[in-house]
Amino acid sequence: MSRDQALTQAAQQLGYDFDGEIKAGGNYQPLIRDGNVVYVSGQVPRVKDTVVVTGRVGAEVDLARAQLAAKICTMRALVLLQRSLGSLDAVKQILRLNVFTQGAEHFTQLSEVADGASELLVQILGPAGTHARTSVGVYALPKNASVELDLTVAVQP
Repeated sequence: MSRDQALTQAAQQLGYDFDGEIKAGGNYQPLIRDGNVVYVSGQVPRVKDTVVVTGRVGAEVDLARAQLAAKICTMRALVLLQRSLGSLDAVKQILRLNVFTQGAEHFTQLSEVADGASELLVQILGPAGTHARTSVGVYALPKNASVELDLTVAVQP
């Protein structure tokens, strides 16, 4: 199965449609390419016009739902890459994943939230989906999103 087919299959498994426009939420670019490196701006779990997972993880949002949010963020990032590059086959390696979780005061399972994104990257991209990673807990995220993530990606010349 190609990476593009794996992306489509993952969207079907998640039960969300990522075919529409992936809108930027402000005055910035969704991704920037510098030579063979692409920086994907922070993605929240938005589907069409709705942020589908909101609230504090460990309070209003449980771990499983937060991992789903991380997967939706990842899908948005991969769809942006696919559209920009023409195919996910142009991805050489995910270099870095940064995951920000809006957590309740004593919530510490930040790496477990990020696992949702990490697992999906490997599921879709295979070995090219492995990456360095940082998981951070924050007080607030845009639109009350439970999770936001960004990627740094090496691509084929």
